[in-house]
Amino acid sequence: MAFALASRKASSSVVCAAAKKATKAAKPAKVASKGIEFYGPDRVKWLGPYSAGSTPEYLTGEFPGDYGWDTSGLSADPATFQRYRELELIHARWALLGALGIVTPELLAKNGVSFGEPVWFKAGAQIFQEGGLNYLGNPSLIHAQSIIATLAFQVIVMGLAEGYRVNGGPAGEGLDPLYPGEAFDPLGLADDPDSFAELKVKEIKNGRLAMFSCFGFFVQAIVTGKGPIENLTEHLADPASQNAFSFATKFTPQ
Repeated sequence: MAFALASRKASSSVVCAAAKKATKAAKPAKVASKGIEFYGPDRVKWLGPYSAGSTPEYLTGEFPGDYGWDTSGLSADPATFQRYRELELIHARWALLGALGIVTPELLAKNGVSFGEPVWFKAGAQIFQEGGLNYLGNPSLIHAQSIIATLAFQVIVMGLAEGYRVNGGPAGEGLDPLYPGEAFDPLGLADDPDSFAELKVKEIKNGRLAMFSCFGFFVQAIVTGKGPIENLTEHLADPASQNAFSFATKFTPQ
């Protein structure tokens, strides 16, 4: 009987030890990146579950933002597709910056920050007034008095940045012209490939929304003569009369 008890204890010890070893050896399964949902043949497409047969063969899901929609065949030619991708991404980035620059001064002005003119399509004219233009209403930040000097500075700085991008580096180092990284990625956001793939999708999706937003800001400025934040405030205060339909029948450019 003593022998049986000893054998049982020994067996229990062996089983426990094996279980502990297996637990230590086992590693949690690696979770697939969410970015994989936006690439490849199984990616999300523009018609969702009804996209079968509606996606052209040349849209393979290789590039970010490819939802398989090209009813006009604009991307059928590879060289044209590459050019359109570059144009879309560069315009998307400008639109992201532009949309932020359009709404920020108005928001700050409504929250107590002093501006000479916070409305985006009127602000630039301040450079022609006596004393020039102060960035964010603060003369100690950027004080511009000459439109010629401002234009020359923009051409030089933008020329250097665009030359760096197109040439793949300051000396033509062969970097990706759309995603050069290095000096353009000081935070190291592209270090992880999975995160980088997902960030590319987020960039182009938000950039497309920003392009539509900027177009809406332009139309609002022509129709109402006001900034987007003022338009939004008036609409929220009186949605029934302050909307697009109220201007549709009595449109007079402001």
